[in-house]
Amino acid sequence: MRIDPHRGGRSRPGDAARSVIRSLEGALRAVPLFSGLRHSTLARLSADASLIEVAKGASIYRRGDASTGLYTVVEGHVKLTLQTTHGDERVVQLAGPGRSFGEASAFLGLPHRISAEAVIDSRLLHVPGGALLEAVRDDAQFALACLTHLSRHLYQQTSELENYVLRSGTERVIGYLLQEAPRATSGDALLVTLPVKKGIIASRLNLTREHFSRILHDLTEARLIAVEGRSVRIADAARLSAYGAQAHDPLRRSAPEPG
Repeated sequence: MRIDPHRGGRSRPGDAARSVIRSLEGALRAVPLFSGLRHSTLARLSADASLIEVAKGASIYRRGDASTGLYTVVEGHVKLTLQTTHGDERVVQLAGPGRSFGEASAFLGLPHRISAEAVIDSRLLHVPGGALLEAVRDDAQFALACLTHLSRHLYQQTSELENYVLRSGTERVIGYLLQEAPRATSGDALLVTLPVKKGIIASRLNLTREHFSRILHDLTEARLIAVEGRSVRIADAARLSAYGAQAHDPLRRSAPEPG
C-alpha cells in the first residue's frame, strides 16, 4: 500500500497531508543519508517521498526495470539478488532497517542491475530519483552526504569481495555472527537472532546452505555456539573471534604463495 502525502483526510483540507508529510520528515531524518539535511531540503524531499508496504515475497523491482528512485528499509528486510546462468539465485545484499538500496540506478538514471524482494512483510521509504537529483543540485551539504554514502557503500563492497576471495567459509560465518551480535563485555554470552532464513544468509555469504549448516554444526561441536531455530547463542565472543582467526576450512581455496 502506498501512502500518498497529497491525499486529504476527514479533518480540515490539508491537515492529513501535513500530518503525513511530518511523518515522512521524521522517517527521512532517521536515515543517515538524510539526517543532517537543512529543513528546506528535507521538507522538499518529504513532499515527494512515500511509504510503501511490501508483503513477504513481493518484488520491489527486477533486473532491467527502470529506476524510480531510492529505497530505504523502515521495517523488515529486503534481499537484493542476481540470477546465475543456471537460474539459481545469489543474494548480494541483505537490507535491514535503516539500509538504503537502489542508489546507483537512481543517480545514474539507468535500469536496475539486480532484483529486490521483501523477505518478510516490510515498510519502505521511497524517494523519487528526480527529487534526489534536484536536492543534490540545490544543496551542497546533501551532495557531500550522497558522495560519502556512495563511497562508504563502495568501500563496504570492496571489503566483502575481500572476504569472499581471502577468507574461509568458517571465517565468513563467524564474522557475520559477531557483526549481528549485540555489544557485550568480554566473556559474556550473546544471543543472535538470525533476521531471515538460513538459506538466504548462506547465499549472502557466498556459501551453499549445506556448507553453512555444516559450519554451524562444527562451531556447535566446538562448544562455541548453540543453535536453536534462528537463535544462535555465542558462549564467548572473544573465543569465537580467536577461533575464526585460526580457522581452517576444508573447502577454502588456497591462495598462491607470493612470488
